[in-house]
Amino acid sequence: MPEILSYVNILKQTDIFYKLTPTQLELVGQICQEKTFQTGEIIVHEGSNTDDLYIIVSGEVDVLVNPALVSDHPGAEYASISIATLRRGQSFGEISLVDRGIRTATVRAIQNKTRVLIIPREKLMLLCDTYPQLGYRLMQNLATDLALKMRSTDLRIRAEVLYGKTQK
Repeated sequence: MPEILSYVNILKQTDIFYKLTPTQLELVGQICQEKTFQTGEIIVHEGSNTDDLYIIVSGEVDVLVNPALVSDHPGAEYASISIATLRRGQSFGEISLVDRGIRTATVRAIQNKTRVLIIPREKLMLLCDTYPQLGYRLMQNLATDLALKMRSTDLRIRAEVLYGKTQK
C-alpha cells in the first residue's frame, strides 16, 4: 500500500491525470509498475508494437526520431534526432495507448536512475470501462495533452521551414 500512495502522489502531479479524484488516482496507482533506467538505456523503441503509457517519476528522457522514415534516399543511414526532452511528471506513449499503432519515436534515458511508472494499456482501458467518469476525464486529458504536443510540433515544423533551424 505505501507503494500505491507514492504512485498516487506522482500521478496527481501529471497533466493526464488532472482532476481525477483521490479514489480514481488510487485505482490507477494499483495498476502501475515502476522501472529504473540508466543513462543511454532505451525505454521504448520506435516502430515497436507496445502500447503502455509511461510517466516519468524522476530523471530525464530524450524522445528520438529516425529521419530515414521520410528520407529521399531509401536505405541510407541516419542518426536519430532528439525532438524533445521530458522530465518528472511528463508522460509518453499516449499515441500508441490511443490507437494501438507502432511507436512513433524511441525514448532513451539521459540520466542515471531515471524512474518511470508503466501503466499497461489493457488494465487502464478496463478501469476506463469499469469507471466511465475516470475514463471520460482521462480521455479528455489525453486529448488535451496530445493537442499541446501537436501544436508544439507544428511550431517546430514552421520554424524549420521558415528559418531552417529547429528549437528544442
